[in-house]
Amino acid sequence: MTLSIFIALSIFATLPVFAASANDLSADTSKVTLVFDRALPNVPGKSIKGLLVEYAPSGSTPAHTHAASAFIYATVLEGAIRSKINDNPEQVYHAGENFFEVPGDHHRVSANASDTQPMRMLAVFVVDTNEESLTTLDNE
Repeated sequence: MTLSIFIALSIFATLPVFAASANDLSADTSKVTLVFDRALPNVPGKSIKGLLVEYAPSGSTPAHTHAASAFIYATVLEGAIRSKINDNPEQVYHAGENFFEVPGDHHRVSANASDTQPMRMLAVFVVDTNEESLTTLDNE
């Protein structure tokens, strides 16, 4: 299973980036691009979506939650991200490191850890195929 995820992520990382925005998050300073979207043939009703998330220096996304069905695996491709999920301590993940979110998690902090370098990460969602909104901003 781990090898399959690694192979899938390696393939996603080499895909061309298509100019399709995954969500309209007008209150954030990120760029989110859908790079992969495929129904899982062996798991009816589920899809896998790869999103390239880019933060300019000092960029961030406001506190948010993801679709209730979403399991997310993210790997940092460039730079570093500050992340706080639920009431866990804030952590910094650097290029080559990864983290995950389970359905229902609250992403309280998602920000570039640098004021001078960009951050890029690949976020892979396993989500209900009919899910239209992957991210919902909250009012914290």
